[in-house]
Amino acid sequence: MAEKTVAVVGLGYVGLPLACLCAKRGHDVIGLEKDSKKIALVNSGKSPIKDSVLEEQLPSLEGKIKATSDAKELKQADVILVCVPTPAIQNKPDLSFVESACKELATVLQKNQLVVIESTVYPGTVETIVKPLLEKSGLKAGKDFFLGHCPERIDPGNRRFTIEKIPRVLACLSKEGTEKAKAFYQSIIGAPIVVLSSVKSAEAVKVVENTFRDVNIAFVNELAKSFDKMGIDLLEVIKGASTKPFGYIPFYPGPGVGGHCIPQDPYYLIERARQSGFKHRFLSLAREINKSMPLYVVSLVESELEELGIKIAGAKIAALGVSYKPDVDDPRESPALKVIAVLKEKGTKLSIFDPLLPSHSNVSSLEEAVEGADCILLLTHHSSLLKSLSPSYIKKTGAKLVVDTRNSLDKEGIIKEGISYKGIGR
Repeated sequence: MAEKTVAVVGLGYVGLPLACLCAKRGHDVIGLEKDSKKIALVNSGKSPIKDSVLEEQLPSLEGKIKATSDAKELKQADVILVCVPTPAIQNKPDLSFVESACKELATVLQKNQLVVIESTVYPGTVETIVKPLLEKSGLKAGKDFFLGHCPERIDPGNRRFTIEKIPRVLACLSKEGTEKAKAFYQSIIGAPIVVLSSVKSAEAVKVVENTFRDVNIAFVNELAKSFDKMGIDLLEVIKGASTKPFGYIPFYPGPGVGGHCIPQDPYYLIERARQSGFKHRFLSLAREINKSMPLYVVSLVESELEELGIKIAGAKIAALGVSYKPDVDDPRESPALKVIAVLKEKGTKLSIFDPLLPSHSNVSSLEEAVEGADCILLLTHHSSLLKSLSPSYIKKTGAKLVVDTRNSLDKEGIIKEGISYKGIGR
């Protein structure tokens, strides 16, 4: 494909990596963003997001991505990619960011532009919400401009499956739009581009992917609760089950699920089905189980402390890790935040430390966090924390208990040092 001018609406965890990829592939890139600090950083070749891949890429892309808050700049774009947040507020889909973006786009939309919604939406959104809003421009979708959906796929911090290596799925409202969209994505993605027969199907893909993960995580989280009662090590069971070469995919228990996708996307499917007269009991139960895990973590901490003769009120606890996944600085929907909130309600003395989120920490170092701690509570398994938290190091801290919500530490080694250990499901 010849070089195009590509506009990316929203330079967040999805939009910024996509903008970088388009620039790397030789396209001229315009990034529409409201945050003035983010605009300044991107235009100076600096990443506003703590991500090693972006931090490596952006300096070499200085001047190749033009970040701006002026929507008029989008008039010159051939392709417009909408990558704004779609949260769930009180378990209900919130499409206000998509609606706002589309209203703004309608004021600058030009003939023959290709508009692709990458934001996660429920089936029917493009046809019933996005299309009417964009057509307020006076242009008709499929005739004057092209409109479709390609659900974003990105795993922040994953250096193996980077954005250009992940297959993509798309569909547009017209055949010509589909051809244009496929050619564009083939110009930036080095993986298969799969075209579906309808935009509704493409919209359903992302919510199904993340709901699948939510359901399976709920399954192992419930197993963890059960196996804790039976005295069975769930990780050992998963290891055994994983030897079966077909019909089984390993998922692992934890303190809950976080990030912008898994805790929220199931509600897009649940709510859209409800509007159609169907109730997703199974998916709702999975959400209930995963949302219960932070309280379960606190119950484990409390019961393990009691066995050591320590009351949870007044206990010194080192809470390590705040972000929702390791080695990223993203606290969105993190179960660690919920665990910390409940522990505060219980009257514990909390030292909170996340090496990537100093704004969410109340101490400045791991050493300060664990000093005098009765319990070391690992909430996020950052690689730097795992490297430091050896059994011998934990022994030196004087901590009497380790609660490992990620099952990432050396259980046997910790126990050999005479320290109580409790994982999730082990």
